[in-house]
Amino acid sequence: MILTISLLISILPIIILIFLILPRTNTRKTLVPPGPPGPPLIGNLLQFSSRTNLHVHLWQLSKTYGPLMHMNFGPVPILVVSSAELAKEVLKTQDSAFCSRANHLGLRKLSYDCNDIAFSPYSDYWREVKKITLVHLLNSKKNQSFRRIREDEVSRMVKMIAAFAECGKVVELNEIVTSVMMILLCRTAFGKRYGDEGVELRRFHGLLQDTQAMMVAFFVSDYFPMLSFIDRAFGSIRRLDKVWKKLDEFYQELIDEHLDPGRAKIDEDEDDYDILDVLIRLREDSSCSVELSWNSIKGLLMNIFIAGIDTTAASIVWTMTALMKAPNVMKKLQLEIRETLGQKNLVDEDEMQKLPYLKAVINESLRLYPPAPLLVPRETIKRAVLKGYQVEPKSIVYVNAWAIARDPENWDNAEEFLPERFMNTDIDVRGKDFRMLPFGSGRRICPGSFMASSTLELVLANLVYAFDWELPEGVRPQDVDTDSLPGITMSKKEPLCVVPRPHVG
Repeated sequence: MILTISLLISILPIIILIFLILPRTNTRKTLVPPGPPGPPLIGNLLQFSSRTNLHVHLWQLSKTYGPLMHMNFGPVPILVVSSAELAKEVLKTQDSAFCSRANHLGLRKLSYDCNDIAFSPYSDYWREVKKITLVHLLNSKKNQSFRRIREDEVSRMVKMIAAFAECGKVVELNEIVTSVMMILLCRTAFGKRYGDEGVELRRFHGLLQDTQAMMVAFFVSDYFPMLSFIDRAFGSIRRLDKVWKKLDEFYQELIDEHLDPGRAKIDEDEDDYDILDVLIRLREDSSCSVELSWNSIKGLLMNIFIAGIDTTAASIVWTMTALMKAPNVMKKLQLEIRETLGQKNLVDEDEMQKLPYLKAVINESLRLYPPAPLLVPRETIKRAVLKGYQVEPKSIVYVNAWAIARDPENWDNAEEFLPERFMNTDIDVRGKDFRMLPFGSGRRICPGSFMASSTLELVLANLVYAFDWELPEGVRPQDVDTDSLPGITMSKKEPLCVVPRPHVG
């Protein structure tokens, strides 16, 4: 962050000089929503470059400037939406105007020139790739076919934690959960299990961290294209190329393994295919609705690799954090699961429909700690009107899902962890109720929400069922912090350190 601020300050004289040299053009003034003032030319960039919890800062600003705020990052207009009413306008009523993505350098490079689904601009290509994803990769039948893998990895996780529990060891739950998500993702997406190879897990963890950093990295050329040489001078392009090369080598290894003639044959039943198998078969299928290049496949693998690990792991850790801060809720949840299941070694997926309080706990955690607090920023593709203000094309729009889900106009006792609010209600958490948007909404809603929910429920049910959890000696529930790291995904900043005790039924 210090480097970013120094960079902005150092280039300010260059920006001013270019502004003075360039011929002026008459631009029509448009009435814009209120927002925090910023200096000419760079706008609000300096004010936000050092913010770790940007969603919290924007929420605080919205208390002063209202639920629709306007800012400028250099010459780029930014809108921030912080109410359910306006979120519905952006994500549903006027979704066709707000459905694209900004063409930012880091995301463009990592997604193979936006050949993915998450960061691709709205286009015919994106529509076809989304259709392929929903029909072939993340449909309910495919999700069910991965059930055996999920249950196997959860069983291994419980055995590992049980070994720690026997000796009363303090564990970092973040590390355990992230490792389990990595192993699970590699089995379902790539058909490989790296669990016993610590070197590979460390490699994946490093790739994940490096990619997250590049996704939110500041590039001068995103806001001042004429100054793109500065990104090279300060090493930003070199760092991005290094991360991209590591990822590309990883994807290519996986593809080469799947194309190897000596690879064990797979039955014709598509349920046995991992996700990369399906993508390769679609690439070879002449009837496929869109031509899938290898770059397209690698772009989709990036989405699966990042979203498939990061958001689910973060949600599990946040839910356990909330439960450790609310021991009464933890006890109530344990009672539901243990009375429902009786004496079993593990909770399996058949039991999930019998556990309404588990679902309520997860929904309440997703409300307070949405995995993507600002969703993925959108870009307007045509003029629109919000609250009487005209929104120009190429405006970047942040929907502050974190702020909306804590709005006291939408929720009683909005800051409290109260799962009971989701009992015996029809509150929808998958994009139809705009008071909470953990998976987004509209045509850019997260396509992997059902697969993520299956994993989230299974892991949490077993963690709570198999162990009694305590905080380390001297740590009180109110001492457990809820600070988060910067990034598209809201991950807990400090590790969740807990002590598992074997449950004696």
